[in-house]
Amino acid sequence: MNIPAIKAIYRYEMARFFRTLMESLLSPVISTSLYFVVFGAAIGSRITEVEGVSYGAFIVPGLIMLSVMTQAISNASFGIYFPKFIDTIFEILSAPINFFEIVIGYVGAAATKALLIGLVILATAQFFVDIEIQHPVAMVAFLVLTCLSFSLFGFIIGIWAENFQQLQLIPLLVITPLVFLGGSFYSITMLPPLWQTISLFNPIVYLVSGFRWSFFGQADVSVGFSLMAITLFTSICLGVIWWIFKTGYRIKS
Repeated sequence: MNIPAIKAIYRYEMARFFRTLMESLLSPVISTSLYFVVFGAAIGSRITEVEGVSYGAFIVPGLIMLSVMTQAISNASFGIYFPKFIDTIFEILSAPINFFEIVIGYVGAAATKALLIGLVILATAQFFVDIEIQHPVAMVAFLVLTCLSFSLFGFIIGIWAENFQQLQLIPLLVITPLVFLGGSFYSITMLPPLWQTISLFNPIVYLVSGFRWSFFGQADVSVGFSLMAITLFTSICLGVIWWIFKTGYRIKS
């Protein structure tokens, strides 16, 4: 394995993140604080508890997942799209580095950035509500798997996109609505039976539910199903990326 090449890509991507540290970290922290003000204070004054947990604490896992998913996709998609945009992707493809090492470099950096943002938001939440994590190992595992899987998905979007508008298309029109309707701010058991059934077709429900279980020991769906869902999603993304590099789809033309 070409470790120096992987390190070079990883360090380059992380350096870009730290050059815009204020935007990269401050923006999600401010957004999270505003969510706490709007949902935690305004709505939380009307909904005191959900499944025995204060509403302010209940929304913390959903807020972290919301930021982690969007940031992982954004960082990974831009990371691989920018070399395409400035026509330097061919230098990477002609270098003595295989597709697996390229993916490790770009996806590893994007997942690291999303993980850092998730931890910063968790620390920020401590200023608003008391949070006790019942299963810290599971919490870290769900967080890392989510960062990796959505970074892989963002990598695919970055290769697929032909302009900056397409780069934002799927995150804005698909991912964000699915996250908001995926139980980030409520339990799906609070919905009418028909909408509970419909919600089960939303894959984000399984991720948020499993992550919330690691905090409070309660979940809308089985933790086993949550792990299966994120493993399946990761496997599909890896399969698509393998096919992209095998066929050269939108990277060799």
